[in-house]
Amino acid sequence: MISALCPTGPDRSGAVSTLFVLLAWFGAASGSSDAAVDPAVLEAESARVAVMDRAKDAVVAVFSSSGQGGGSGVVISPDGFALTNFHVVKPSGYWMRCGMADGRIHDAVLVGLDPTGDVALIQLFGRDVFPAAELGDSDAVRAGDWVFAMGNPFLLATDLAPTVTYGILSGTHRYQYPSGTILEYTDCLQTDAAINPGNSGGPLFDSQGRLIGINGRCSFEKRGRVSVGVGYAISINQIKNFLGDLHGGRIVDHATLGARVAFDAEGRVVVDDVLESSDAYRRGLRYGDEIVAFAGRPIGSPNALKNILGVFPAGWRVPLVYRRDGQRRDFLVRLAAVHGRSELIEKTEGRQTPLPDPDPDPDRRKSDPNEPAPQEKQPTPLLPKGLRERLAGAARPRPPEIVEQHHEARRGYANYFFNRRHQQRLWEAWTDESQLAQAKGLWTIEGRTVGGQPVRFELDDAGVVAQLPGGEVKWTAGDEPAANLDPPQSGGMLLALHLWRRLATEGLDCFGEVYYQGMALRNDWSKRLDVLVGVHAGVECRFYFDPEGHRLVALEMTPDEAADPCEIAFSDFRALGKRILPGRMEVRHADQRFGVFLLDEYTLAPTAP
Repeated sequence: MISALCPTGPDRSGAVSTLFVLLAWFGAASGSSDAAVDPAVLEAESARVAVMDRAKDAVVAVFSSSGQGGGSGVVISPDGFALTNFHVVKPSGYWMRCGMADGRIHDAVLVGLDPTGDVALIQLFGRDVFPAAELGDSDAVRAGDWVFAMGNPFLLATDLAPTVTYGILSGTHRYQYPSGTILEYTDCLQTDAAINPGNSGGPLFDSQGRLIGINGRCSFEKRGRVSVGVGYAISINQIKNFLGDLHGGRIVDHATLGARVAFDAEGRVVVDDVLESSDAYRRGLRYGDEIVAFAGRPIGSPNALKNILGVFPAGWRVPLVYRRDGQRRDFLVRLAAVHGRSELIEKTEGRQTPLPDPDPDPDRRKSDPNEPAPQEKQPTPLLPKGLRERLAGAARPRPPEIVEQHHEARRGYANYFFNRRHQQRLWEAWTDESQLAQAKGLWTIEGRTVGGQPVRFELDDAGVVAQLPGGEVKWTAGDEPAANLDPPQSGGMLLALHLWRRLATEGLDCFGEVYYQGMALRNDWSKRLDVLVGVHAGVECRFYFDPEGHRLVALEMTPDEAADPCEIAFSDFRALGKRILPGRMEVRHADQRFGVFLLDEYTLAPTAP
């Protein structure tokens, strides 16, 4: 076959490979005995087939638990976590069944949802180690690179072995408008590798078999619902930014700057409007400022800013560069959410629709929705009877025990079981090392400023007293904790220290509302940290943990949505007796350093007086 003779990898051009194929075909057709395929072409073909053979083991056929429809997915870790599309899993609820290339079928549970980005994380059960795809770098690929897609188009994988299609990257950093739905494809990859209904949620691999995207959206010939060679994949680098939130069982939202931009008369990208309640406004961004770069990427058009904004979760801090009167300004801006929390939940739940009745005509193929236009109503594919019985079966009317054990319903979460597990993991690791949970009495911390002036902090359930170079300041626990944000210019350092102690001594259940946010970048924008968010008496506090040592390295207390947080960074950890505690504390507020304190001695009472 001519198609079997296409080379792979970036080292061989399409023009050269086409020439080889045509020469081989012409020689064979003319009866020439000297015609032969170049060994390099055969070697490239063998290498390509070997890569695809390895990649297929991680590919998943995702089916509704009733066995009446589905899509595709790909396993990304040996413990069975897999990626697919939001619109693939939504009709299934929290339980689905997944087939793999070896013919085995596994029960799976919903873990996390990114409805705006059309991504879902699920976990498969049934084996100790799952074959997993290697995550690639979608920012490193270029238009013209060879790629291949795998999945279950038109639910043809009746033996559960995935279909493979081959092509090139047609474009990178593409933007696809929501088209009347919540789904918005930003910074995505475009490919001419055939992506058809049923490929939704499946992997897009580079020529080396590395996962660079999740297929989700494509253009069709209107009547036949057949790919016309324009398909889109959510970039894996965008998904990496959301993976921590997804692992935490959350329904995660995307980010907005809180400002609108447009071209000015000179073709510059300038701020057209900015919300006074946004962090960007508090950082100094104003109408008419020219946007130069965002997240390290130059901004040459309003669409370019919208494109890169979409790859970040709400709540992250990202570098922004703007210019005013010829002067460049750099700062970190905290991104707000695109949707209100209730709005996001309602939009997510609103897409859940009952499964249609089986098609009375088994010979007529149907297709699952692959992000159709709003006016189109796409039926669910009908499976062959034998496979449908394997997937569902009359004896399985309810989720199996393993799925029920890994599911906990709570409004606002895709699966609260995983969120609660991450909360406990972080809190236990932190308190085991610091042993702060045992110190429920008075905390006395003595130290000095970097200039050598003595400082002293006393913390207990009633409040905080601090002896600072400027004198004594006091915060007392009351009905409105944010009413006192002393010391001045600190943003509420004493209240922040009180919440630090409260989380350690009272634990998760008594702190207030607590949830695991996922992983986020902070001030240095170089390392992702685990984040717990706690809300006590209306005051929000973010606790940042090092994912390697599980130490609490920073906290941010925000007394009011319209206020800058008090930021405390802990460092210079050392052993003090049996405890590992910070020896340095830096306090910042509104981009200004309030003070640096070197903590020399801790006296922590084991019980409250």
